[in-house]
Amino acid sequence: MIGMNDFRRQWEDAGEAFHGALERTGASGWYILGREVERFEQALAEAWGAPFAVGVASGLDALEIGLRILGCRPGDRVLVAPVSAFATTLAVLRAGGVPVFAPCAPDGLVDLEAAAAILEADPAIRFFLPVHLYGHCLDMARLDALTARGASLIEDCAQSILARSQGRPCGTAGRVAAVSFYPTKNLGAMGDGGAILTSDPELAAQARCWRDYGQQGKYHHIVPGLNSRLDELQAAFLCEAGLPRLESWTRRRRSIAAAYAGGIRHPEISIPAPPPGSESVWHLFPVLVPDGGKESFRAHMLECGVQTAEHYPLPMFDQPALRFSPYEIAGDPEPARRFCRCEVSLPIHPYLTDGEVQAVIDACNRWPGVWRSAVGAG
Repeated sequence: MIGMNDFRRQWEDAGEAFHGALERTGASGWYILGREVERFEQALAEAWGAPFAVGVASGLDALEIGLRILGCRPGDRVLVAPVSAFATTLAVLRAGGVPVFAPCAPDGLVDLEAAAAILEADPAIRFFLPVHLYGHCLDMARLDALTARGASLIEDCAQSILARSQGRPCGTAGRVAAVSFYPTKNLGAMGDGGAILTSDPELAAQARCWRDYGQQGKYHHIVPGLNSRLDELQAAFLCEAGLPRLESWTRRRRSIAAAYAGGIRHPEISIPAPPPGSESVWHLFPVLVPDGGKESFRAHMLECGVQTAEHYPLPMFDQPALRFSPYEIAGDPEPARRFCRCEVSLPIHPYLTDGEVQAVIDACNRWPGVWRSAVGAG
């Protein structure tokens, strides 16, 4: 089976580096917020081109803390992407905010033109949480224009580390960016982890306070913070095994994406293009099949020995959890619903062999499809 990820192959490649990280961390006798976290934060900031990185326990916590240090208070409305992992919306709820779901563009990303119109028409919405989805980078110039109008941005970069727009790194339009080190991410830990990126030293200091029970000095708590500390061992692994391989992993993802784009020729399978100017890192490779054809396509791929996934089966505003929380839908919700009904993700991890990549392409091209199946049934 060709899987969405292959951690066994990753272990064969990076296991020795992990053992070195484990030995160094264990021998240090310091397991929480020590030298390994500091070392990784410095290395991540350098790789990203951001002055400050603050390690936290998860991407969700990075988003929540980012909202809090930007001043989000209970009842504040936050414009957010409708298609994303639920953590994006959950962070708004945990910070006490009210999600306001922007329209979805044809590529599944947030519609920045519509977002600008919403923020212009409703100045009471002071926060915008755009998502650089699938490893693509949103148009950073457009995000700059939104900040110039007074919107506070926290960029969700969980899937887009090293992605750029016109040569500029994602996560640099707003004052805060959040990243996840969940194992499947392009830079994944062996468990949960996340970080906050910022160019503001005061915000970095606030983030460090929030992640550690709201402490400013031992046992002196100035905010009702969280227990959200990146583990020393995870930081050591990310620094020892992950960051040195990140560029080569990214090159491989781009190579696979190019092979898929050039090789998939099925008339009923379309590949949403990244935004113009985006230098995608291809965390995921989404394709679109006709509405009503997803079950058939995924079953066919499974029969061909190829695992697929959905990112994501429901837009955020249709998640049952929101029955118990206030939220708003700005604009037409149907494009997001339609995208979610049609999207399927193909395997694109960096340990795929060329033969496996070709097998995925061949399986896609052999799918009977909705139209041909209907003709055959008739």
